[in-house]
Amino acid sequence: QVQLVESGGGLVQAGDSLRLSCAASGRTFSRGTMGWFRQAPGKEREFVAQITWSWTTSTYYADSVKGRFTISRDNARDTVYLQMNSLNPEDTAVYYCAYDRAGRAFATADGYDYWGRGTQVTVSS
Repeated sequence: QVQLVESGGGLVQAGDSLRLSCAASGRTFSRGTMGWFRQAPGKEREFVAQITWSWTTSTYYADSVKGRFTISRDNARDTVYLQMNSLNPEDTAVYYCAYDRAGRAFATADGYDYWGRGTQVTVSS
């Protein structure tokens, strides 16, 4: 079993930055995909970014965050980060991380085995 705990959310102003963390504990693996998703009030959960690692590491971003957000992983700490710059009110949402053991999930919520409980990000204008 794997547990995911997000942290780093908060209330910021437009243009500010935040760094979210997703700490994994339990039985993690040397490969997989970690994804960040977000859900705004009244909207469906949407893909934000993902990082896949095995022999190499690759990342992928939603168009809405490309160039502003950066996903990274600290292998030693089993932690994935989401650095969010140039935040705007449209980024307001609960942010969730998720883990796919097989490393096959791509840009959707399908295929993820474990989910965190989320962390709130609120961006004021």
